[in-house]
Parts: sequence; C-alpha cells; structure tokens
Amino acid sequence: MYTEIEAKLKVDSFGAIEDKLAELGAEFIAEQLQTDYYFDDTAKNLVQSGRGLRLRRQLIENDEKFFLTCKSKKHPSKFKKRHEAEVEVADGDLTEELLELLGYKRALTVEKKRRLWHLAGCEIALDELPLLGKFVEIEGENEKSIANVQNMLGLAHLPHIKTGYAHLIAEKISNKVEP
Repeated sequence: MYTEIEAKLKVDSFGAIEDKLAELGAEFIAEQLQTDYYFDDTAKNLVQSGRGLRLRRQLIENDEKFFLTCKSKKHPSKFKKRHEAEVEVADGDLTEELLELLGYKRALTVEKKRRLWHLAGCEIALDELPLLGKFVEIEGENEKSIANVQNMLGLAHLPHIKTGYAHLIAEKISNKVEP
C-alpha cells in the first residue's frame, strides 16, 4: 500500500507558477482531463469514516484510462497524508457495475483539468475545477521534499488545504442549495 503525502494550495492563477516551473527546469508530463466518480453505501459509511472510494476516468489526448482507488483516513500531519491503494482497470462501466453489486452507489462526480509536472522528486499538479477554481498539489515521498518544492515555487506562504476535492465540491453544492 502506498502512502500519499501532498500539499494542496489554493491559487488565483497558474501563470507565475508555470513560469517558475519552466525557469527551474521542471519536466512537463501531460495535460489531463479527469472525471472522478466517488462511491459510498446508502449509510455513507465511507465518508463518515474519512475514507474514499473513487473510479477515475483519465483522458490524455485520445488515450482513456480508468483507475479504481481506495483511500484510508487521513493521518496526523502538516500535509494531507493517507494510505492509498490504486489499480488500473480495463472497463470503467463494468467496474462501476461491480461496485454497485457490492452495495456502493455513485455519490458525487468531480471533473478537473490537470497539468502535470515533475520537479525535484515531486509531482506538481496544476488543477482547475468548476465551482472551486485553481489549486496546486505537490506530492512527494516525504514532507521535506514537498516543503522544498513549495519553497522553490514561491508558495511557502500559502496555507495547506487538507480537504479533498470531493469534500470541497460537496460543501460548495450544499451551500448553494441552502437559502
């Protein structure tokens, strides 16, 4: 099982960050369109326990892939840190059918545009989401390398957001519905 460690930072724009990535010699990997389908049972046991079950549709140019991911509760940390198990699946529809047979229903869909970079042993994602705006995620093997890249990009002053996009979207939607 893999432990995901990341800093998630809200930003107003990507221009200066992309300029800094280029200046630092970061490697641009790809532009992706991701659609994340989050699943839970009718009692919302996964959400209530802080865990997540996601089926991701990832599109890079004309290459479509699907990934099934289960995330554990968050661990105490300055950063967003949790265990994650992920497997590529060949058929997204069949995988969703399997999840439904196990008692999980699609609870939320989150779409985002992601531009992915590598720098100093970290993966940097520039994410744009409807309703939420722009975010930078810096994922690495340890907190020190993440903090180092955050400093290199001039983003050390920004607070870390430990909440996932699914929770942020769900919160935004529920706030829009309430009077």
